This record gives sequence, structure tokens and C-alpha cells, in this order.
Amino acid sequence: MTTALITHPDCHGHVTPDGHPEQVARLHEVLKALDGKDLQRVDAPLCDDASILLCHPQSHLDAIQSAAPETGQVQLDADTWMSSGSLSAARRAVGGAVAAVDMVLGGEVQNAFVATRPPGHHAEKTSPMGFCLFGNVAIAAKHALEKHGLERVSIIDFDVHHGNGTQDLLSDEPRTQFISTHQMPLYPGTGAQHERGAHDQITNIPLSEGTDGEVYRNLMTSRILPLIESFDPQMLFISAGFDAHRDDPLAGLALSTDDFAWITQELMALAARVCGGRVVSCLEGGYNLPALAASASVHVDALIAAQAN
Repeated sequence: MTTALITHPDCHGHVTPDGHPEQVARLHEVLKALDGKDLQRVDAPLCDDASILLCHPQSHLDAIQSAAPETGQVQLDADTWMSSGSLSAARRAVGGAVAAVDMVLGGEVQNAFVATRPPGHHAEKTSPMGFCLFGNVAIAAKHALEKHGLERVSIIDFDVHHGNGTQDLLSDEPRTQFISTHQMPLYPGTGAQHERGAHDQITNIPLSEGTDGEVYRNLMTSRILPLIESFDPQMLFISAGFDAHRDDPLAGLALSTDDFAWITQELMALAARVCGGRVVSCLEGGYNLPALAASASVHVDALIAAQAN
């Protein structure tokens, strides 16, 4: 089997103001870095309402649809914007994550990387925020549970910012394990260790500014991998944000491109042991364009290498 790359040109139509860090160029650079790799390239479909409603109430969907402008741009909160193409892009982001689950569980591919935007891990049940409109990874996880009958799935979020949206959307879902590593203090200000979820299924691992690859690798080996293995998931999801890179302008962790390669390799080796290698990875943050492109490239290389083994 192969690795799927799921994306769509509509995701370039989500246009933010000049100077905004979550810019069209992010996806352009990621896709350019993945050009020529041995991937099954798939267009992300538009999701239906039912997929969004797996995690968000109808009122949130209605609010996002009503906010979408016909021309120009509208500001939803301090840093979240919509343009005329944003709703379609957001539906492709959800649809791509859902399609990735279907392809992996259907045996069409071993694993998948969903390269779409806007990202999703900050979108709460009724609040778009942090560049995010819908909870892409959380929705995909719920899809695996509700539509495919899985009993346990794990999500690891290594974005530098806490995945407050994913946590909020799945806070009362005992079939999901959510693990987030993130710099603290930092936006959005959530992710303390005492935030455990209704079923003790959430693990937050705050990291101090300057945390480097050696410390992170030790955490991965001693804590994160054993936590996932003990949960015994039937599928692993990755919120793949690359803004913990030492060159990223929005935060202060100090991971390298090689660290992201190692992290992915370790997660894939674990997935091979516990869930048959079934992995769906979705792009989240990363705002230094060269670092983002290089990190996404080695991340996908590790996905490809895992399905070849």
C-alpha cells in the first residue's frame, strides 16, 4: 500500500490579510516540498454538514456559513479571518481528513497526510479561533468511531500551541485519547496538566520556552509513546504543526527538522505495533516557510518509509 497526499486547490482560496502568518504561501511551500515523492495524490472532497455536526452544533455551522463574505475579507476574532473562498477551503479541510480515514480503514492506503488549510485544532464547539474554523482532526476521529465502528483512537498534537479546540470537542469522549505537547505560557493559554477531560483521557504536556530536541525526544520515549501504547488505539491521528521548530517566528521552542523526522518515525513504529500502521496526519501550524516545508517533507518521508516496511 501507499501513502495518500490529500489536498485541494480550493485551500489556496482561503485568503488572509497581508502579513498574516497563516497565509496561502504556507500550503504552496508544503506542496512544493512534497513534489516528486511517491504518494497517491487525492483531491480533498467537500465535506457534508453531517461530518461537521459530529463535533460542532448546528449553530456553529450556521454562524460560519453566515459570516462567509461574497467579496473581500471579514474578521471573526483577533486573528481569524474569512474570505470568499474560506468556506469551501474549510469544507475541503474537513472533507480531506474524513476521506483520509475512509481510505486508510478501507485498505486503499496505509496512511495519509492531509495538506489543507485552514488548520483546525483551535476551533472549539461554538468558537472559531486561532486561524481555525472547524476541528478537522477531531471530526476525523469521531468519523472513525461513529462511521467505521472503531472503539479507541488516539490523537497526538505536537504543534507548539495547545490544541484547545480538539480538547474542547472531545473532552467528554471516552473513546478518544488526546495528547498535546505545547509551549506554555503561550496562546491560547490553555493546556495545563490538570485539564484531563471527563474520562481522564486527555494528557497535556506543557513545555517551557527553549525546550530542545533532546528534551522532547526523552519525553516521547518515556511518556508519550507509553501512554499511546497503553490506550491501545485502533487508529492514530497526528495534528502535525511544525511551529515548534527553532526558526518559527510565533513561538520559542527549539526543535529541528531532524527532530520532526525522528518524532514521526517513532510514532509510525508505534502505530505499526498497536494499530496496523493506520495513521492519518493533518497539517496544523508552521509559519517559517523554509522550516515548514523542510519539516513537512521529512514528516511525509517517514510516512512513506513506514508503509514500505
